[in-house]
Amino acid sequence: MNALKKLFGGNTRQFGMIFALVALIVFFQIFTEGRTLTPGNVINLFNGNSYILILAIGMVLVIIAGHIDLSVGSVAAFVGVSVALMIRDWGIPWYLGVLFGLLLGALIGAWQGFWTAYVGIPAFIVTLAGMLLFRGFNQFVGKSNTIPVPADFQYIGSGYLPEFGPNTGYNNLTLLLGLAGVAFVIVSEIRSRRKAKALGAEVPESWVTVTKLVLICGAILYATYLFATGRPGTSFPIPGLILAVLVLIYGFISSKTIIGRHVYAVGGNRHAAELSGVQSKKVNFLVMMNMSVLAGLAGMIFVGRSTASGPFDGVGWELDAIAAVFIGGAAVTGGVGTVIGSIVGGLVMAVLNNGLQLLGVGADLTQIIKGLVLLIAVAFDVYNKTQGKKSLIGMMMKNFGRNNEIKPDETTSTKEVIAKGA
Repeated sequence: MNALKKLFGGNTRQFGMIFALVALIVFFQIFTEGRTLTPGNVINLFNGNSYILILAIGMVLVIIAGHIDLSVGSVAAFVGVSVALMIRDWGIPWYLGVLFGLLLGALIGAWQGFWTAYVGIPAFIVTLAGMLLFRGFNQFVGKSNTIPVPADFQYIGSGYLPEFGPNTGYNNLTLLLGLAGVAFVIVSEIRSRRKAKALGAEVPESWVTVTKLVLICGAILYATYLFATGRPGTSFPIPGLILAVLVLIYGFISSKTIIGRHVYAVGGNRHAAELSGVQSKKVNFLVMMNMSVLAGLAGMIFVGRSTASGPFDGVGWELDAIAAVFIGGAAVTGGVGTVIGSIVGGLVMAVLNNGLQLLGVGADLTQIIKGLVLLIAVAFDVYNKTQGKKSLIGMMMKNFGRNNEIKPDETTSTKEVIAKGA
């Protein structure tokens, strides 16, 4: 037990959601007779859920800031159909269509951010109106028809890393990507230890670090093997690559930049944050605009995967994204949550949904099980808080990827101290 505590940062329960994810994978691997961890299924799982995970990245920042966005599915659908029509009717190149989609998402986000941040209407109401508004625009602009997109555009939603180099029996670019991920993890851990030693902080024993690196790198290498050994023509999917880049960018922004700190501060205590110099209106405006940009990107990826835009795209996406964020450790009251945690929460729901489908469970029972998982996860976290314990889900990923720097919750408490002093 002491060894486990050392290995997992002093609290064996703080990585509970990761353990739950691993347990789900093992469970379904056994009961589906090995079909869960086949290359084809893993590739399809990432392809089929990447757009929800992208939405979860934006949603976690919205929820950390103390808001909610109900319009993301409708915004994604409207951007998708608008880009599909531009490419079909105007004959513009696919990459200009992508740029237009991102710009349209930014304009929609600015519209909703204005009403939320500067007029003071709660984001729940603004985005509820947006959900109806942009769902109507989607069906009006597309005339409730299916709009196909060319093969070049489909690549961003269903493409794979190309073959490169000598014939090794694997996809070489996927292998290089996996090795780069392993190198990144090792270098980050070494730098973290060196920085801790330089500051005089306590560092884990060497065997703890080595064991943790072996587990993480082993998981990366096994996933790399699965992606690199799929059927001919497949490899690591392009939507997964886009998702990985976004996780790195937004993980850095949320944990290591001033604007990231300000988002946590506003969500933790807006008035205290304002007293300490944080421009809360600007922060709220930016998180709402950013959410719509990512919604637009998710919509285009989905259209690329399904080869066409349809009138019912985006239905229910906001609920999946919100569920992923809360399962991943975000607090309903704001101020708590991480990008990595939301991805883990999204993967839990994706693996659960995929495993139930492989077992032949009906759609009705699948929805019941997913709803119970969400309710139990949040209820267990609330129970821990009411018992005076640390939030299990909230603390689960608190230190993940943070190299001994100030945590968001510490930043929030600092703002509160400043406010009291004022």
